[in-house]
Amino acid sequence: MSVHDLRGPVDPRVDRFFDLPPVDVRELKVARSVGQRLWDQSVVRKTVILLLLVVAWEVVARVQNNPLMLPSAMETASALWHGLASGVLLARVSASLSVLLKGFALGAFLALALTTLAVSTRIGRDLLTTLTSMFSPLPAIALLPLALLWFGLGEASLIFVLVHSVLWAMAINIHAGFQGVSETLRMAGRNYGLKGLRYVAFILIPAALPALLAGLKIGWAFAWRTLIAAELVFGASSGKGGLGWYIFQNRNELYTDNVFAGLVVVIVIGLLVENIIFDSVERLTVKRWGMVR
Repeated sequence: MSVHDLRGPVDPRVDRFFDLPPVDVRELKVARSVGQRLWDQSVVRKTVILLLLVVAWEVVARVQNNPLMLPSAMETASALWHGLASGVLLARVSASLSVLLKGFALGAFLALALTTLAVSTRIGRDLLTTLTSMFSPLPAIALLPLALLWFGLGEASLIFVLVHSVLWAMAINIHAGFQGVSETLRMAGRNYGLKGLRYVAFILIPAALPALLAGLKIGWAFAWRTLIAAELVFGASSGKGGLGWYIFQNRNELYTDNVFAGLVVVIVIGLLVENIIFDSVERLTVKRWGMVR
């Protein structure tokens, strides 16, 4: 059926517009250079930023010319290589990550359990708001002296402060995500007869997954920062000596290049967890499902 059959006589100019031949969309695509396509990749842009920071560090260190105060990037890289080759740095990283994963996992579990109780009962909601108001402003590192008194010198004291640093931040974030679930999804869950843990597992957690992942990110950052600070302030309080203890010990011995090597490892681990683990989980879940951009 032609345009004239649908709309009757039309202006010849409009008629010519509708009679234009189809255009291949591929012909409209502008050829882009390899550099432009590479620059569209987030990892390339981030790598360029890191390289610029390293170059600036090297320039400032050479201008200052005081390795005791600020070793150059090359000196730090050499110290990092020797620390990894000797196995000392790897042992310290392994000790820190072992304690960190235990405290983080326990804190995340308790945060989810407390938040589940808060959305299920009124007393649970009051309990969550009261506890978070009391303990969220309290720095985790301030509890380490008490933890050492209660649990002694070992992993238990560090795990205690790690749980404190993770629990309240994650609980607040997860609870906010649960509260943001639409009433339509809530009613759908109730119509299917979902209650208690099944309601949380099948309705609230999937709908609030972006907030839950954000809570995991915040909890990880708080836990990693707390662990390094605890080892820096209180030394080998875990009984083994982790990455913070490595930095603390080399600072006392004035091996500033080793101190910077330890700090670089702290930064690299944070970047790897953020850009590989968490980004991969987001890409396979909430971004793939269209929940976030």
